Amino acid sequence: MSKKEEFKIFVKDHPELIRYVKSGEMSWQKFFEIYSIYGTDNNIWNKYFSNNDSDSSSSSNSMSVSDLIKMVKNVDLDSVQKNITNISKALGLVQSLISNDEVVNTDTYVPRPLYKKFED
Repeated sequence: MSKKEEFKIFVKDHPELIRYVKSGEMSWQKFFEIYSIYGTDNNIWNKYFSNNDSDSSSSSNSMSVSDLIKMVKNVDLDSVQKNITNISKALGLVQSLISNDEVVNTDTYVPRPLYKKFED
């Protein structure tokens, strides 16, 4: 089996490398060079695998639920209520402005015919 085929199998076993290539941090050529020089069992790969392992564990359901619970605990309900009230007032103001414009538009101006003079 050639080095290229071994590298393809290595990438299939470690799909977290794709994220580095898509983000532009690394290229497949650089990864292949590291693979050719150091092989698979080296500490150089830890920085690419350990970062993604923590990302994948934080994106799991148990972590996302606990993060959600922490966020809900830190929410100040008084400020949320004030913001909702302000948004409601702003929407009411916009709605009243729109409805006033519609009322003005219903009273259309009818121009005087050109052949008539005042009070004819």
